[in-house]
Amino acid sequence: MQAAAGGDMDAFADLVRRHQRSAWNAAWRLLDDAAEAEDAAQDAFLKILDAAPRYRPRASFRTYLYRVVTRLCLDRMEKKRPRYVDQLPATPSAYLGPPETLARRESTDTVRRALDALPARQRAAVVLRHYEGLSYQEIAEAMGVSAKSVERLLARARESLADRLQEFRKE
Repeated sequence: MQAAAGGDMDAFADLVRRHQRSAWNAAWRLLDDAAEAEDAAQDAFLKILDAAPRYRPRASFRTYLYRVVTRLCLDRMEKKRPRYVDQLPATPSAYLGPPETLARRESTDTVRRALDALPARQRAAVVLRHYEGLSYQEIAEAMGVSAKSVERLLARARESLADRLQEFRKE
């Protein structure tokens, strides 16, 4: 990133290549729309390029990227609630038969609806923790809050998800 700040566009292109999938994955999980996720990921890299001269490596680039992506997605989520899609980008294993495939799709849809029902900041914390594997400190840096706030966001999200998924867990 420091090379990109000095005008090295090859270095920036390398950053994009290495991190574009992670940026898109996080955005898709937050926005539940492939096209919106693509736009958010592209916007994130454009903002990062624009801010490159001011970049100071206080955290890892990955954390910085998630911070930019998360903020863009939170802004988009405030403007528009996610819509449900008929088909998710991830495909089930080829070894699953029709009943297992249907069961997996139903469980995925149930979890997705439960996540979508969470407030935007709680959903962002859950996605960054459980889907992207960030630590509490990395989430705090990405969301611009304290680690204690992340802990509270995740606790409230878990409580809400437990209530919403209680019927699902009985099955």
